[in-house]
Parts: sequence; structure tokens; C-alpha cells
Amino acid sequence: MSASESRQRTLPAVRTVADLRTVVNAWQAAGERVALVPTMGALHRGHLALVERGRALCRRVVASLFVNPTQFGPNEDFSRYPRDEAADAALLAGAGCDLLYAPDVAEMYPAGFATTVIPGPIAERQCGPFRPGHFAGVATVVSKLLLQSQADVALFGEKDFQQLQVIRRVARDLDIPVPIEGVPTVRESDGLALSSRNVYLTPEQRAVAPALYRTLREMARRLEAGEDVTAVTAGGLATLESAGFTATDYLEVSDAETLVPLASSDRPGRILSAVWLGKTRLIDNISVVPRH
Repeated sequence: MSASESRQRTLPAVRTVADLRTVVNAWQAAGERVALVPTMGALHRGHLALVERGRALCRRVVASLFVNPTQFGPNEDFSRYPRDEAADAALLAGAGCDLLYAPDVAEMYPAGFATTVIPGPIAERQCGPFRPGHFAGVATVVSKLLLQSQADVALFGEKDFQQLQVIRRVARDLDIPVPIEGVPTVRESDGLALSSRNVYLTPEQRAVAPALYRTLREMARRLEAGEDVTAVTAGGLATLESAGFTATDYLEVSDAETLVPLASSDRPGRILSAVWLGKTRLIDNISVVPRH
């Protein structure tokens, strides 16, 4: 199928687990591998990069669209989270997606639903204390999506790096036979990581926002040059404050797999951050290559 044809076609959609499995099982019976791209909609180029990577790995790509209520806290933006299924479906079709899975809340959490997946220590750091219950909601809904779809691989963006590592841990611990692949963060030309929440930024805040990535890059450069983790972190915090960020939830240098804080950059690390511009919370991260 050509790119122009994929842009013009209507993306098929299913809304129940039974219908999803019927389609996926038929593809797999025909020898076709299936990639799953879980989303909450409000799609942008970062999500489409997941679809494109899925197409590189598999013959078929399924994207799920479900704004999951259990991963939003009581003071978070569930009610105002952008929802436009038609626009999202058109973008997915243009990227070469084969099927949209868009269940409603009753399908995902039917009457009597009572099970929650608790991810453990990896979810208790970084965003964990600031978003109580968030990763339990993520772990539960993603576990369900992996099992519902029975896909051959699932793709998640590295922008939400803690989420990616939580999902990897849950899939490993629960023996869910779906490999989890991370896809590099997609950025604007000035370095700002693409996010559905960027639309909340005022023009003035949008001008400040790229300073987050610049700060992370400078921190990574200093750490890779052998500078002290504590000093580099303190410098990063000062830079963020002077750049105009309203508040910083955390700025940490952590082990790339466990997310436990690192005292030195002698093994693969990740600098993870969450900052505020007004009422908008931005997260970002960058890898740190260990010194040799």
C-alpha cells in the first residue's frame, strides 16, 4: 500500500476484546506478526514513530486508544484530557496502522472488576510519590492490553522512561509473553520532547520549555566527563530555576534499568526529570554513557 493510499483509507476499528482477538488471531494464523502500540489518544509524531517502528518489526500494527481513568490522580487532568478519535484514527491510518482498538471503560473494567497490578519499588521513585496510584493504573491497563491483544511485540516511547521500565518489569515478573520495545523520544526542532500536554503551554512557557532538554544534555556531558553526580545535579537544578521553570518535582541521575539513584556514572545511567511551567508538568530524560 502506498503512503497516499494509507492516508486516504478509513482505519478499521474494534471495540471489544473478542473482536480484537478475532482479527489478531486471523493475522497470526496466516503467519503475520502483530505489533501493539498502546495510546491514550491526542496523538502526535511521537506516537506515529511507534507505529512506524511497529511496521518495521511486524506485518501488522494495532493501536489501542483508551483514556485510562485509573492512572489519573484526583487533581489531574482526566476530564480535560484531549479526545478526538476521528482525528487520531486518521493520523494512525496515515502512518500505516492496520487496526484501531478503542474499548470503552465498561469493556476494559467490567462490573465487578477488582484486580490491580502493583509494580513494586521501580514505581515508587521519580514520579511515584508525586502521582500516587498512577503506575498501578498503568501496570494494570497495560497488562490487560498485552493479554487482550496477544501481540508479538509492544512499543512504548522512551520519553516516559519510568513507565517503560515499569512495563518491562511487569511483563517480566508476570511472564507476559510480549517483548517490550522502547522507541527513542521524538522532539521538536528546539529539543522539546513531544507530549500531548504541550498544548497547555502558553507562548511564553513554550519559549522556556526547551531549556529542560538543554539542561539534561549539559548534565550528561559533565557526567560523561567524570564530574561528580551531586555537583552536576545541583548545577542542573540551579539552571532550571534560572531558566524560568515554576518548580521541579525531581532531577535525578539513576541506574538505567532499576532507576535506583547513582552515586557515580560508572554504569549505564539515565537522567530523569519532571518540572512545571505554570499548571503544565513536563517530563524528560536522557541517557548517560558510563566512563571507561
